[in-house]
Amino acid sequence: MANRAKNHPILVSKIGIIGAGVSGIAAAKQLSHHNPIVFEASDSIGGVWSHCSYNSTKLQSHRRDYEFTDFPWPQRDNPDFPTYLEILNYLHSYAEHFDVLKNIRFNSKVVEIRYTGNREVTGFGSLLPGLPMWEVAVQTNHLDTIQWYGFELVVVCVGKYGDIARIPTFPQKKGAEVFKGKVMHTLDYCKLDQEAATQLLKGKKVVVVGFKKSGLDLAMECAEANQGPEGQPCTMVVRTLHWTVPHYWIWGLPFFLFFSTRSSQFIHERPNQGLLRTLLCLMCSPLRRGISKFIESYLLWKLPLDKYGLKPEHPFVEDYASCQMAIMPENFFSEAEKGKIVFKKASKWWFWNGGIELEDNTKLNADVVVLATGFDGKKKLKTILPEPFCSLLEYPSGIMPLYRGTIHPLIPNMAFVGFVESVSNLHSSELRSMWLSGLVDEKFKLPSIETMLSQTLKEIEVMKRSTRFYKRHCISTYSINHSDEICKDLGWSSWRKKDWISEVFGPYNIEEYAKED
Repeated sequence: MANRAKNHPILVSKIGIIGAGVSGIAAAKQLSHHNPIVFEASDSIGGVWSHCSYNSTKLQSHRRDYEFTDFPWPQRDNPDFPTYLEILNYLHSYAEHFDVLKNIRFNSKVVEIRYTGNREVTGFGSLLPGLPMWEVAVQTNHLDTIQWYGFELVVVCVGKYGDIARIPTFPQKKGAEVFKGKVMHTLDYCKLDQEAATQLLKGKKVVVVGFKKSGLDLAMECAEANQGPEGQPCTMVVRTLHWTVPHYWIWGLPFFLFFSTRSSQFIHERPNQGLLRTLLCLMCSPLRRGISKFIESYLLWKLPLDKYGLKPEHPFVEDYASCQMAIMPENFFSEAEKGKIVFKKASKWWFWNGGIELEDNTKLNADVVVLATGFDGKKKLKTILPEPFCSLLEYPSGIMPLYRGTIHPLIPNMAFVGFVESVSNLHSSELRSMWLSGLVDEKFKLPSIETMLSQTLKEIEVMKRSTRFYKRHCISTYSINHSDEICKDLGWSSWRKKDWISEVFGPYNIEEYAKED
């Protein structure tokens, strides 16, 4: 247990950034003129790409949709869907090019934050008021001692994924302790090199719990490790079905045409729309359903979802609206055809000494059970935020109310980057970091707390009406409108329109906005 005894805080910078993943390095670059200090708990940048990737992990979207606006991917020898190692190389090149690494303190884990500002003051003034508002406790190199730092502004970029595994709860005497085999979370599996991962899976009865991207990729790696007559099948326990796509073409049409252009997003509800747009959205509801059915018809034709009982009951658009659309691994159903991947649907399950038991009393024998059950991003924040801010984190709707995806109206002098999802999280983080930099430099002012809360609640209500999975906090169906509002705050009120757009923003990138004096 580290000694958290209070010492005199060191004042090394006005701005402290927590986390050096994609959002952290984007924020550090945009705020570089303030010389921020970035605390990274690990020994490298990259966040989930560095610590939560399998050997087979690849980018889910085309690389042009995962590209900083002022740092293009090298054109030579780069595939359209880079591996996680290629993504890490790209992020390192970006950090080196813009000299961001000098601001990062590696192996520096933030273990506590304390508010030192005036609790009687309400509303937002300057984000750099001239005196420390937060004190940050940092544990370095796993030592027992803690060093405190003082900052005027803290930018939290730890994200929602990685670090803390979400582990299901079980009835008494039906948890992992009764199982004689090996139980691990995908967070632990990610730490294995290829040889260790193969050794874990080869010739073993493996059960993977979960049917999202991490579970799909893991089942595929398991099948590849169990080729040949001696190989064992991998069983996937499917709790909630979600739509997957084989690639980004639907009946010969590029996927972005259905959701990622201004015209396609025009038929979807967005916050603060007027009466006329509300009526238009209501009139266009058959068109929205028709587009979703059109995509579903292709997926049911292309993939054997009906054959394996894997057709979701909810429409495709709900998965898109909650940022849950995943690319199916290549040859996944070929392995299922060979019997190397089998599926069992169950909403409830628990352990027995020989494996796991499903709610219909089916017992699955297992040597290894891997939990692809996601991460607890909320707990990650709540472990470092003090009261009363910890309790206010999701007030009043149960979802973080982040104005422009960045500012919590009830937490002063703190920003959050990388917590509201979109189809292209890198683009979203970069744009919000630009917005935050403009706010810090007082190029514009924040509205009142009441106005910001009202705006965030309107956004959350739109999410609730768009998908049953609204708690994922995704803005994919109105992402262009979201970026327009940010750019308007920055004074970028006109742009040159591109004919072909394949990412979440209206313009291809931020450089195409023509700034008006």
